Amino acid sequence: MSERMVFCAKLQQQLPGLAEPPFDSELGQRIYEHVSQQAWQQWGEHCKMLLNEYRLNPARKQDQEVIVHQMEQYFFGEGGETPKEYVPPAH
Repeated sequence: MSERMVFCAKLQQQLPGLAEPPFDSELGQRIYEHVSQQAWQQWGEHCKMLLNEYRLNPARKQDQEVIVHQMEQYFFGEGGETPKEYVPPAH
């Protein structure tokens, strides 16, 4: 069985897609149809940075709304915001 391919909205190329929608909502379905596995992994790293920099708690409804908004922007908008104070870790 071959991998399901999508034209990734984030990376603007044909890449392997997710095996299933990441969550049961309209946004989850949109991500399934238009986001690659690679972009989804990159979102995971971006989301961790947002959680840490903004001190978000995924258990709080208002913080969930911020995360969902950032996710929509990351994949389908202006790319998602990086906090002004953010300094990438030195490797």
